[in-house]
Amino acid sequence: MAVDSALSSPLGPPACEKDAKALQFIEEMTRNADSVQERVLTEILSRNSQTEYLRRFKLNGATDRETFKSKLPVITYEDLQPEIQRIANGDRSSILSAHPISEFLTSSGTSAGERKLMPTIKEELDRRQLLYSLLMPVMNLYVPGLDKGKGLYFLFVKSETRTPGGLLARPVLTSYYKSDHFKTRPYDPYNVYTSPNEAILSPDSFQSMYTQMLCGLQERQQVLRVGAVFASGLLRAIRFLQLNWQQLTQDIETGALNQKINDPSLRECMAKILKPDPELAEFVRQECSKDSWEGIITRIWPNTKYLDVIVTGAMAQYIPTLDYYSGGLPLACTMYASSECYFGLNLNPMCKPSEVSYTIMPNMAYFEFLPHKPNSAGFTYDSPPKPVDLVDVEVGKEYELVITTYAGLCRYRVGDILRVTGFHNSAPEFHFVRRKNVLLSIDSDKTDEAELQKAVENASQLLREFNTSVVEYTSYADTKTIPGHYVIYWELLVKDSTNSPSDEVLKQCCLAMEESLNSVYRQGRVADNSIGPLEIRVVKSGTFEELMDYAISRGASINQYKVPRCVNFTPIMELLDSRVVSAHFSPALPHWTPERRR
Repeated sequence: MAVDSALSSPLGPPACEKDAKALQFIEEMTRNADSVQERVLTEILSRNSQTEYLRRFKLNGATDRETFKSKLPVITYEDLQPEIQRIANGDRSSILSAHPISEFLTSSGTSAGERKLMPTIKEELDRRQLLYSLLMPVMNLYVPGLDKGKGLYFLFVKSETRTPGGLLARPVLTSYYKSDHFKTRPYDPYNVYTSPNEAILSPDSFQSMYTQMLCGLQERQQVLRVGAVFASGLLRAIRFLQLNWQQLTQDIETGALNQKINDPSLRECMAKILKPDPELAEFVRQECSKDSWEGIITRIWPNTKYLDVIVTGAMAQYIPTLDYYSGGLPLACTMYASSECYFGLNLNPMCKPSEVSYTIMPNMAYFEFLPHKPNSAGFTYDSPPKPVDLVDVEVGKEYELVITTYAGLCRYRVGDILRVTGFHNSAPEFHFVRRKNVLLSIDSDKTDEAELQKAVENASQLLREFNTSVVEYTSYADTKTIPGHYVIYWELLVKDSTNSPSDEVLKQCCLAMEESLNSVYRQGRVADNSIGPLEIRVVKSGTFEELMDYAISRGASINQYKVPRCVNFTPIMELLDSRVVSAHFSPALPHWTPERRR
């Protein structure tokens, strides 16, 4: 029931008093964004004034922005690596932070090809918890009645490692799920999961997924929202159901848990949940054995109101497949976060995926923004642009995010490119554009993730009349041929095998991709002959599932795993090439004219 009181929020009528306080907090933070930022910077610089890093730059206790900006350089991970290595090796002196480094958070294994170690301190958990606590109060403004059911969320932990100096190194979500903030969270009717903690915390990804799916099926009528961290994670869960529904329905029918689940705490926990239900088993069996899996999410979980998954950035390519399996349910992207820092939240979570914007919460860290020129490999200014403050960014412009955190990162370039779409009070709202990195290069061409994504989207339009879509893709710059050429691996979802796309159609897809790529690439193809015809290699269904299993076997986090949009690691190349069912080359040159040269 909405609360009508002085606590009502400009964002809308809160669902309960607790929500009202959360919405009021968002309003206070965003109304006073600049003064909050000033306070945050003062707190960070005061407490860390005696650290080795700040003393090196002779801040001498100064906490004002002007001195901070004039004396401290903007840095990358590589600049900090020596300090991070010392901490990892056991140096406990105040190198970056006056507070002890409690653990390292490992960045996604596919970010720039290596797992980065992000130092963190205990109190950061409170800051992350605070941001989490704001998500449901906002969602409740748009979707009423979420306290009347549960969320089916596929959440996973990764077993952690230790650095030579004994500090834990693990993904940020593993750190959070294993913390008391998550494990002993107070009951909140708006945030009840079907998955018990024991299932989420199981280090065996098969046992974890199996028991989470089983619980989700058992409580199918209670489920009001279905989610995972990334869109790819939710599709992995659907694929898991496709492969394991026979065993799952047997467990439901008999009330006895599959012997493959051998984790004692999991078996004990499931014994309290699993009861024989032949009627439910028969229903799930009938749905899963049908030829078409279109709309399977709403067929099995009929009360689902939305999917809670990240579908921004590179995840956007999953939208058609999610729509297929969900019957077009709304896709909610609720928050923007990374291993380095949690940044902000989406104040309009039910908007279209292409319109998602995140409002940066000014209490999370001190934020600066490096002006970034769209469609350029780097800066073409006479001198490097100066970072601007949170409240001084301009609508329509793109920036690279730079953060200063309580844990000791100072003027650190995160590598995310953001476009300002507007403001909520005095806090800017950003559209996530992409990670700043070049994916493919044969010659002087530079193709990034956003360009490749767009080219795949454009080419896949040609598959529509064949009721076929691209469910997964990656790429490779093949320099073994002379000249080198782009290889794109596609896994296709063919919904009608009697009408699958021909070799000629897939050749046209190659050309459509080339037409979508930048002028430097097309010049290399047409005028310089420095790039050969683009090739699409179609791989067997399930290939990208194998790719993920391989990455997890090598230590990638199931939560943070993202399909690499470019591959060059020999075992991965061999795996992909061994699954190729057909190869197709661009049949003609793309269009290019020299007039565009500058």
